[in-house]
Amino acid sequence: MIQFEAVHKRFPNGTTAVHDLSLDMPEGGVTVFVGSSGCGKTTSLRMINRMVDPSSGTIRVGGRDVLEQDAAELRRSIGYVIQQAGLFPHRTVLDNVATVPLLLGWGRKKARVAAGELLERVGLSAEMGKRYPHQLSGGQQQRVGVARALAADPPVLLMDEPFGAVDPVVRTQLQDELLRLQTELSKTIVFVTHDIDEAVRLGDRIAVFREGGHLVQCAPPEELLARPADEFVADFLGAERGLKLLSLSTLADVAQGAAPEGGAWELVLDEGRKPVAWRERDGGGEAPVRALRDGDSLLSALNESVASPSGLVVRVDADGVFTGVSSRDDVHERSGRAHSDAQSGATPRGSAPDPAAQSPQGLDLAAPALDDAEEAGGAETAGGVEAEVGETADGVEAETGEKAGGGA
Repeated sequence: MIQFEAVHKRFPNGTTAVHDLSLDMPEGGVTVFVGSSGCGKTTSLRMINRMVDPSSGTIRVGGRDVLEQDAAELRRSIGYVIQQAGLFPHRTVLDNVATVPLLLGWGRKKARVAAGELLERVGLSAEMGKRYPHQLSGGQQQRVGVARALAADPPVLLMDEPFGAVDPVVRTQLQDELLRLQTELSKTIVFVTHDIDEAVRLGDRIAVFREGGHLVQCAPPEELLARPADEFVADFLGAERGLKLLSLSTLADVAQGAAPEGGAWELVLDEGRKPVAWRERDGGGEAPVRALRDGDSLLSALNESVASPSGLVVRVDADGVFTGVSSRDDVHERSGRAHSDAQSGATPRGSAPDPAAQSPQGLDLAAPALDDAEEAGGAETAGGVEAEVGETADGVEAETGEKAGGGA
């Protein structure tokens, strides 16, 4: 869907932002650009919708050279989300989302109906549409920014550090929301971040850049973590890249069996067979239980095997009903296999269950202690949207009857 062929960007002051970049970004996938400040990742993203033009080389979107297209029309066909949403402060949330459809000639009623549906899709109520940006939290503003970028149903979505200005809890929620939307919509997404954990969580492929605009490696997260191309990539991934790798493999094919009859702790279930707590058999007290589903990561399972007083991971189905327990040893064994498979290139993200591994026997309650490694657990103004949709303030006024100018 998006192709860079020997793309070079050199600014008039002599700075080389992007150096000889050749890269294919597949249709319907999430490609994440990561790297430190000044490595060319944002410039590379902005060349896709011609916010910046390349000095040389070719960029194609859907097989068409971007330089052979009208810049304003190109931008209207590509969704664009920036760090602080860039919303028009004098327009309601609903009219912010309707901006691009109106520019494309949709009637006001049709555009607003579509905008209302999109607000619900990104997790905001219809009531939110009547508010103004300053009446929303930072996380809510970013959801509106995503809704606006999706308003005309573009095949491509560019996201330039969209979650960088919100707190960690909201950031995780927004990441979850993006993953959910991508499951439904299958857009071609190019996502810029400096956070490798965010890249690993969101990306189908991760492109690592270093200073001077050099692409060092582009690979699926599993391959990147297991086989970094050089010392630079390994250092950028960090000392805990083995743990990051475990966050990509699920608990689905870890063996599980019935809760043990003996031992110091027993699992308490309610009438619906949903886990309630761990209880000491001698009546000494209770401890909380955090049940995991098949889709939860091996890293979560390792953490829970440490936190659980019994050393067992409680398993539940999609409805929260108890299905069995897994021992710390079984989680360790699957974690070792996940790492070995990644080293050999054999483990896809979210691998399917292996029936042979689903044995109810062999739960070892004398779980060994974990080693130390296993215990480790660009702002823009609202006026910038004029460039985003490829219109001047007068052009927006002509289309919508309102002025588009105004800073945040």
